Order: sequence, then structure tokens, then C-alpha cells
Amino acid sequence: MTYRQANLTSYATTSSEQQQPPLLGWLAIVGLVLVVVVSTFAAGAAARQIYIVSTLGVGIFLYLRYPLLYIGLVWWMWFLTPFISRLIDYRSGFDASRFILVSQYLVTLLTLHTTLKNLPQSSRKGGMPFILAFLGVFYGFLIGFVKTTPFTAARGMLDWLTPISFAFFIFIKWREYPQYRQNMIRIFLWGVLVTGIYGVFQFVTAPEWDRFWLESTKLKSFGDPEPLKIRVWSTMASPGPFASMMMTGLLLLFTSTEFMRIPAAAAGYLAFLLTMVRTLWGCWFVGVLTLLSSLKPKIQMRLMVTVLVMAICVVPLTTMEPFSEAIATRLETLSNLEKDNSAQVRQEIYRDGFTKAMTNILGNGIGNTFIVNEKGVLEPIVIDSGILDMFFTLGWFGAIFYLGGLILLLFQVFQFTEPSFDPFMAAARAIALASFASLPLGSAMLGVSGMMLWGFLAIVLAGHKYYVKQRNPGIN
Repeated sequence: MTYRQANLTSYATTSSEQQQPPLLGWLAIVGLVLVVVVSTFAAGAAARQIYIVSTLGVGIFLYLRYPLLYIGLVWWMWFLTPFISRLIDYRSGFDASRFILVSQYLVTLLTLHTTLKNLPQSSRKGGMPFILAFLGVFYGFLIGFVKTTPFTAARGMLDWLTPISFAFFIFIKWREYPQYRQNMIRIFLWGVLVTGIYGVFQFVTAPEWDRFWLESTKLKSFGDPEPLKIRVWSTMASPGPFASMMMTGLLLLFTSTEFMRIPAAAAGYLAFLLTMVRTLWGCWFVGVLTLLSSLKPKIQMRLMVTVLVMAICVVPLTTMEPFSEAIATRLETLSNLEKDNSAQVRQEIYRDGFTKAMTNILGNGIGNTFIVNEKGVLEPIVIDSGILDMFFTLGWFGAIFYLGGLILLLFQVFQFTEPSFDPFMAAARAIALASFASLPLGSAMLGVSGMMLWGFLAIVLAGHKYYVKQRNPGIN
């Protein structure tokens, strides 16, 4: 058996290095779930503070003792915290500040401890892209600090800094790559299943707590707060981030061998289509092509069989009422974009934003969402493009560092040969490219979408370092 065959065999089964999570870690998680459920239904408005404190406490415990469980907690908080926020709002009154959402950032930013400790010396070990990105974000924070208030700049920095810090944490843990690989597959398998089922339920029934939240926020882009008229956002904050998470999970399902991937795919693809986010439909297709082109012919054939089985399960669902009409109507707009209002609005925003972003040399700064127009009047910034957002927010200096780090990392992972025999690495690389492809039409580098982009780039880099170490034990 060759080295690559041995690694592929170990991939298909449970890694020999995989250990069962300790009992104390699981007890902490079960205790957290009980506290959240009880406080949500019995503690009124205080449930928000209880949620923030309890998740941070458990997060610190898992981060220090059980990193593998900590990774799972982080992802599930990003998946479920907006849903918990809506339940609390429904029972205790709408909170326009949505302060509870800071919890997912706080728990994720525990990784900053690892980052600050290891970042300076990481340049010699493949960490230069992260250093460049951190420099770009720090510059944007300084500009925002000057142009806005410290609190506003700090709040805006959470969106930019969190994905990079989390990704660096995964990268620095490269020695545990097999465990992290299995953990990520399992997390997203169940994440797709749970959020996909709820997304379909949300579309069909329009639950009261979701209607209440939609009416309170007065958001029009989510559709009407009625059954069969909602653009699905499931347990997350909006259709875009949910579609990004679902695209990621659905690509990872191709690497899973568990039976649950079939019902997960059925619910996931249906919910993904019901988000009506056409950009990420296209990015999913980019991801599939990238994944197929990365693998050896034998593994490609196995993957094609998986695609066929999933298609047999999913396609009939999309042609059934009440789903078919909503999906078909949205699909028709792809062939008639000149008559699509949202596409025309986005093109106008892009044309206007391009001039503003490219001529703003110093940048507007992180957290600064207003600009002075030609008449000397403050107006809100509307730039629906991640690339333009980088230049507008970080300026030329910050954007060159940030985008340079991102492109350098993307270039590096496409030089690796390991994805040809490790389907997970191939899928992670495909997810990273698909996420990057969405940048021209959305700020996919921020928040949960940024977690997908940076996180899966990092785990490909970690996998490469792990395999290099297996081939050359003397390398540090």
C-alpha cells in the first residue's frame, strides 16, 4: 500500500489519532444547552445576558481544555445564535440593538490568545498571509478609530478580525488535522440537516417568532412575513449568510460516507434553493467543478455516483408544490437579468461604488458607514461588493495588505497536491474558491461568510503541513 493510499484509507475510516471527547467537555455543553433553553422560555429579557455569559464561560473552558469541542461550539453558535435571539425577542420584546449577537464573536475571538502568541514567528512557517491580513485590518481600525468613535470602530472590527483569528487558530493546530477534518465533516453534516429542515419549515409555515422579527425589523428583502412568501434564512441572520453556510455544507457532504448525508442533502438543497440567493447558487457550481477537477479519476467516479444519488433524492422535491413555483420563478430571472430589478439595482450600486471606493485612498475606516457627498452632506454607504468594500473601508494601503494576504493564501493552496487523494482537502479548497468567487457581489469576507472563506483556506494549509510532516518527520 502506498503512502497516499494509506492516507486515503485512514480518511474513509475514523482516524487512528481521533480520540473520544472527554466527559467533562460534553457535560459542559449539555449544561449550556439546558441553561439556554430554560432561560429563553423563563428568564424574560435577562435571557440575553445569561446567553452571553454562559456561552463565553463554556467557550473559555472548552478552548483551554478541549479544543476539538471548542471548534464545534464556535460553529454551532454561528448557526443558531440568531435563531435564539429571535425566540427571546418574540417572548420578551424586540431588541433593536441585537446585542446578543456579540456572543458568537466573543467566543470565537478566544482564538486571539493563540493568534497573538504565535503570529509574530509564523511568517517562516506559512503564516505570512495571515500577517498581511491582520496588518490591513489593523490599519482600517486605526482609520475608523479616528473618523468615528472607539466603540463603533471596535464593533466593526469584530466582523473583519474574527474570521482571520479563527482561521489562524486552525492553521496553528495543523498537527491535529485528522481530528479537525472529521470534526468539520460531522459538524456541517448535522448543521445542514438541522438548518435545512428548519429552513423548509420556515418557508412552509412562517413561524410566529420569525414573522414577529421580520415585522419588527421592517426588512423588505426577506419577502413577505407569510407562508410560502419568505426568502429562507433558517436559523441564521439573513438569506445571504445562510446560503453561504449551506453552500459550504453541501460541498462537504460529497466527502461524507455517513448515511445521514442523504436526508441532509435533501433538506439542505431544498432550503438552499429557497434562499433565492442566485450568486451563491452559481458559486456552488464553481465549487463542484473545482472539487471534481481536483481529484483522481477513481475518486471522481465515486463522487459522481454520490452526486447522482443526491440528485435523485433532491430533484423531485424541487418540482413539488409549494416549492416549485418559488424556485422556478427565481431561476427564470437568471436568463432575463435585464428585466430583473434586483440585478439592475446592484449594477447601479456597483457603478456608483466603484468610483467612491477607488478614489478613497486612505479609506473610510472600519465601522464608518457614512461618507460626505459632493454637497457636503453625510450619506450612508451602500456598496454591495466585497472587493469594493475592502478598498472603501481599508483604503488602498489596508486593502492591498488584506487582499494580498487572501490571494496569496488562495494561490498557495492551489499549489498543493494532497487534494488529489484527500477528498476533504479538495472540498475545502473548492469551498474557499467558491466563497472567494462571491466577493464581487457581496462582503463574503465578513462575519459568518468570512468564517467559511478564511476557515477552509486555513484547514487546507493545515492539511498540507500535516502531510509534509508525515513524509518528512524531521521538518518542524
